[in-house]
Amino acid sequence: MNAPIEDYALISDLETAAMVGRDGSIDWLCLPRFDSPACLAAMLGTPDNGFWRIAPVSRAVPAHCTSRAYRPDTLVLESRWETATGGVRVIDLMPPRSQLPCIVRVVEGLWGSVPMRSELRLRFHQGRVVPWVQAGEACTVAVAGPDAVWLNTEGLVAESDGGNSIVHDFTVRAGHRMTLTFVWAPSYVPEPPVPLCVPAETVLKETGDFWRRWTAQCRYEGPWRDAVVRSLITLKALTYAPTGGIVAAPTTSLPGCIGGERNWDHRFCWLRDSALTLSCLLRSGYHDEATAWLGWLVRAIAGEPADLQTVYGVAGQRLLPETEAPWLPGYEGSRPVRFGNSAMSQLQLDVYGEVLDALLLSLRAGIPVPGHLWRLVEAMMDHLGRHWREPDQGLWQVRGPARQFVHSKVMTWVAADRALQMGELLGRNGSSDAWRAMRDEVHRQVCREGWDAGRGSFVQSYGSPALDASALLISRLGFLPAGDERVRGTVRAMRELTHGGFVRRYASNGRGVHGVDGMRGGEGAFVACSLWYADALATTGHREEAVEAFERVLEIRNDLGLLSEQWDPDAGRQLGNAPQAFSHIALVETAFLLSESESESESESVA
Repeated sequence: MNAPIEDYALISDLETAAMVGRDGSIDWLCLPRFDSPACLAAMLGTPDNGFWRIAPVSRAVPAHCTSRAYRPDTLVLESRWETATGGVRVIDLMPPRSQLPCIVRVVEGLWGSVPMRSELRLRFHQGRVVPWVQAGEACTVAVAGPDAVWLNTEGLVAESDGGNSIVHDFTVRAGHRMTLTFVWAPSYVPEPPVPLCVPAETVLKETGDFWRRWTAQCRYEGPWRDAVVRSLITLKALTYAPTGGIVAAPTTSLPGCIGGERNWDHRFCWLRDSALTLSCLLRSGYHDEATAWLGWLVRAIAGEPADLQTVYGVAGQRLLPETEAPWLPGYEGSRPVRFGNSAMSQLQLDVYGEVLDALLLSLRAGIPVPGHLWRLVEAMMDHLGRHWREPDQGLWQVRGPARQFVHSKVMTWVAADRALQMGELLGRNGSSDAWRAMRDEVHRQVCREGWDAGRGSFVQSYGSPALDASALLISRLGFLPAGDERVRGTVRAMRELTHGGFVRRYASNGRGVHGVDGMRGGEGAFVACSLWYADALATTGHREEAVEAFERVLEIRNDLGLLSEQWDPDAGRQLGNAPQAFSHIALVETAFLLSESESESESESVA
């Protein structure tokens, strides 16, 4: 059985990430980038698909560490083990990359003595290629095709377990330390890479200092500061530093339903996250990160507006062909395991609104915008003006038939509205009459076709009675004010999508092929949707309920403060790819909103 998703911790070097289990095993690692092939893939299969475990070998020791935590305000993980013969601490980190990707695992004796084992089983190219391994005097190297991994174990001699693993047994005593350093390099590099020789004390100090300096910039000072800081650290950890792109998650194919087929690759950057990401970074005090994200965004969307995609690679690449990996049995048997994402070729009209909203936010925040900004705005609006009436796959990139999704039309209104506002800021109003007419037409159409008077709510698509949690964003986006009875009615209707206090994207029958998304089976409640619900409750005058909804989400974080994409209220477990940027962005936004609403209430009571 695979470990629960919430058992995993995240470490990152700002170009890729590793998932570390409670049992001391790194079960997921892609090198050298987030979207590279995995060389440790046990998370989606079995130990034979690759892992690196460091743990006590005593039979009396529990299968999982006694306790674990990140060092305050850092991404340095400490796991503590208590055994019958002694106590030991394992410190896991990935130094922010300067040259090659590197994992450092430091084993420290706390009391007594503890026999330890390091077992590294590398499986290159998505968990299936067994490398050639050669043990040397200074280190061990494993090579397969273009990849090589060098492992420095401070002179320990590797042993073979007969299963193509690199095994090191050692004993750590109180006050003693052993450091194991793992470095990836292209296989043509003939010598051990430099990071293998950096002292552990130096790496620990520099990595800790980096994260503490970064978190010190956080502007949030409200009652949920610890949760906000951890979410921001997670968001930073999912940033591909060379370009500023932020991946949705570092993993692929963790299921929305155990045994189901909603298993997607999230190691890419979605335009739907653009405006929320920028807002989150700017209000939290991270102007440089917001600037880098905008730079990635503008480069990625360069070209014809007709070619705008919903998702791009970390470097802005457009081709993300979706393939399946039949050699991987999947997380708890959830197949297929997918690499790549065919959503790149879908029509999703909402992305135009997301991009223009992000550009307006940037302009107002003083972020340097490209000189061709206005030409870009005009080109996007010209294309959208000719195509906004078409059906699309919508925010949730459904794989069923295209529809007239209400959220897509609302985002079309957002696109026109933000273009008009940018025109006012820049003194460009040549197209304002046409865009204003388009904005007004879209608004009338949504209020007519997207409103269900019987339900007293906006619905998922024209002519359908189905609800969709994206309607909770109508007020936040400025389409209607929070006090509008249609907004209040929509918030009330969303109770139908709640389950165990959490909100689903839309109703799912759990059986057969779903009519909207074309997929079999059900799924969990979406964490971001549950946070949107808290936001909507707060802005419609139900602050106590909003705080309760928000704190329910805080309670489902794992012990390290990490959230996946979804939550199963029945089984009480996380589902979907993890950690999920969208979930953590929404958490930060909700914390700010609730803290600001509390301050406003206090000011009004004093007045």
